[in-house]
Amino acid sequence: DSLLGGREVRQMARKRSGESRGILGDDEEGSRRRRFSRPRKSTTASTAAPRKTHASIQVPCTVRAFSEAIGLPASEVLKKMLGFGLQFIPSMATFIDRDTVELLAAEMGVQLNIKTAEDLEKELLSGFDAVDEGPELRSSRAPVVTFLGHVDHGKTSLLDRILGIDVAARERGGITQHMRAYTIDRNGRPITFVDTPGHEAFTQMRARGANVTDCAVLVVAADDGIMPQTEEAISHAKAAGVPIVVCLNKIDLPGLDVQRIYQQLTANELLPTEWGGEVEVVKTSALTGEGVDLLLDTLLTIAELHDLRANPDRFAAGVCLDASIHEGRGVVACLLVQKGTLRVGDAIVCGEASGHVKSMLETSKNRRVQEAIPSVPVFVTGLDIAPGAGDRFQVVDDIAKAREVAVKRNAIRRQMHLSNAPVHVTFENLLDRLGTQKTPTLNLILRADVRGSIEAILKELTKLDHPEVKIKVLQSTVGGITEADVQLADASDAVIVGFNVVPDENARVLADNRGVQVRRYDIIYQVTDDLKKALEGMLKPERRESDLGRAMVQRTYAISRVGVIAGCRVIAGVIARNARIRVIRESHIIGEYGIESLKREKDDSREVRDGLECGIKLNGFNDIKEGDILECYRVEEVARTLS
Repeated sequence: DSLLGGREVRQMARKRSGESRGILGDDEEGSRRRRFSRPRKSTTASTAAPRKTHASIQVPCTVRAFSEAIGLPASEVLKKMLGFGLQFIPSMATFIDRDTVELLAAEMGVQLNIKTAEDLEKELLSGFDAVDEGPELRSSRAPVVTFLGHVDHGKTSLLDRILGIDVAARERGGITQHMRAYTIDRNGRPITFVDTPGHEAFTQMRARGANVTDCAVLVVAADDGIMPQTEEAISHAKAAGVPIVVCLNKIDLPGLDVQRIYQQLTANELLPTEWGGEVEVVKTSALTGEGVDLLLDTLLTIAELHDLRANPDRFAAGVCLDASIHEGRGVVACLLVQKGTLRVGDAIVCGEASGHVKSMLETSKNRRVQEAIPSVPVFVTGLDIAPGAGDRFQVVDDIAKAREVAVKRNAIRRQMHLSNAPVHVTFENLLDRLGTQKTPTLNLILRADVRGSIEAILKELTKLDHPEVKIKVLQSTVGGITEADVQLADASDAVIVGFNVVPDENARVLADNRGVQVRRYDIIYQVTDDLKKALEGMLKPERRESDLGRAMVQRTYAISRVGVIAGCRVIAGVIARNARIRVIRESHIIGEYGIESLKREKDDSREVRDGLECGIKLNGFNDIKEGDILECYRVEEVARTLS
């Protein structure tokens, strides 16, 4: 009855509802329903997001970004990717490269305008760099000359002789570790020199030196000849497409074989003019000054032949050779102007750094200047962060534009960094991934005086790569060691490495209190040597077995509360108390055990030699039988090296 009553009540309610609709009218009732009814999601094609046939996208990108760009659900994109036979299951956050993007676009019938990070960076500064560079607007400029060559072949000493200064004496270990630029005047005609480090650790810096130069001076010591880093420098100069002048230095030394060096140059495709080639070879001595004037005249002659010109009446552009942070001055960047004229007050963007040019100093005379024309290197202050060595700079209209470009460039590079994500786990690499997670890791926080030093150290660290141990650089920045560095090292169990920098007082006290190790260096080879030793100490030692001797069981004695004692005769070598025993029965190894006791007659013995009898009690093994062979061996742990 109650069920029927419920039905009747519901029917009456529906009847009244119909009557009310009649009273209110269809329009009013419909509006009332629309006001109070719950909105429903429309699934009709007319209200769905339209599918695009043309779109623009930056690569690499995520699956989500690709789906939004073409106007399709990410689920459809993921379904297409699964059909490609990938070795991992993609997600919306998975980064896809250019080839995958093009393949997806072709499958879905979308025409894409694909842009790379380089394309976007060009667009950011297209309005400032695309300036009329007609021949009538260009004027003569100074040649930029780079000294390249092997370490300790006299590049800096030769430049000291040209400049009349003594830079080499101030370098740690007598080795150039920073890139420097100077300008001199030769008979009213300027020449800009870039001094690059010569050791192989500074390959990146030498490469940048060759790329910003108009002429490369290859310094070769007359007593050493062509060395490995000399060949590397030749490759950089050839890759830059610049003329090469060979400077045969240390010509004042006795007993030199110049023809041997000419043969080495010819083998490296540098045929001297004396042998009918096109490469000028100038014999010099940084010690006596011999041949220096001839070298300068040769460089000016080559500059005339190439007619070096640039437009000084445009927004300045160039390259950052190096950057550092100085207390009281902030960021100091060494900029080489290549186009236009750089002036104090200009708004510039350099890599991810931006700011106004607050002051400029000549690199050679260290005096303030108000402007710098093409081919002039200057120290500039006013940037908000230290740019990377090799980053290009550009003057823009105002500081707002400079900051906008810097922020966008930072976002572009960050996306590029994120896109280099680790390989996804598969069944094939799962065990390898689990193994690498247990790899002993040395965490480092690297602080240096300039960007170039950081790059050099990081390059050296790649040579210490080993599958069993690794170095993880948590942070590498320019400037002194701070409290924040110590706190990070404390939290991550890291070692702080300072190159040509020191911790401030607060950081030093905090490091002492927290037990954080701070290692200071001023020569790069000491850094790599110490890190190599540290990594070798983290390697598991190699276990080596050395056979000591063999004994035969002649009789066995079962003693209560003691166990089975084997009466043996040593048939070869010695049986040592602190060694281990391998039990062999009928040519099969029964087991390996330690020696609990070793006795000669009734006395404990440290070892028993060949031909003598002894009693042996093995640790935890009593099933020993007559005729068993006991092999005695010792396990030694040998320290391993990275090489």
